[in-house]
Amino acid sequence: MDMKELATAMGNLEEKKILGWVDQFLAGNPSPEQLNEAIKACQDGMSEVGKRFESGEYFLAELIFAAEILQQVMTRFRPLIKAGSGGRLGRVVLGTADGDLHDIGKNIVRDMLEAAGFEVHDLGINVPVQRFVAAVKEIKPQIVGISGLLTLALDSMKNTVDALKEAGVRDEVKVIIGGNPVTAKVCERVGADAFTRSAAEGVEICKKWVVS
Repeated sequence: MDMKELATAMGNLEEKKILGWVDQFLAGNPSPEQLNEAIKACQDGMSEVGKRFESGEYFLAELIFAAEILQQVMTRFRPLIKAGSGGRLGRVVLGTADGDLHDIGKNIVRDMLEAAGFEVHDLGINVPVQRFVAAVKEIKPQIVGISGLLTLALDSMKNTVDALKEAGVRDEVKVIIGGNPVTAKVCERVGADAFTRSAAEGVEICKKWVVS
């Protein structure tokens, strides 16, 4: 199975095939470039899962299953990722908005950011506004990512951005929000710099910010 087939298998949720390929791949002592290609293939597969979810072909159960497959893959990849990345692209503070207990999307983004070379500080779920502020002051990241699946999370996102302004640190970071309810209008209302409903797209936005 080549990288294109890996992406297709991810899109088709072929767990056994994917994990068997990954184990063989790692047994061959892949180079950093080969590892990046494999991770990119997984990202492409997850993008396809997202498209199928949005079109109604896949439902929440399939989305959760895809996230579980990716988590297993990234668990296998993580030792090599951490050995080779060193946070070379910058630091990201990431968390699910206050009042929201969902973490599937956040965890996918976290794994993909780490794979891309970011140092990620995951604050978890249901993160209070002031916890984000404290983390920005302490960690001094370039980017803050706020995730949310529930509509109530949107107010929490806005409150977080407002709190960053009040603390005088808003101009020090880029803020990206993500999740099913976010739109361009929501992004504007929240005061974020960007929004995304795709983990792969979100990672690309973050990469552009730190290399521009």
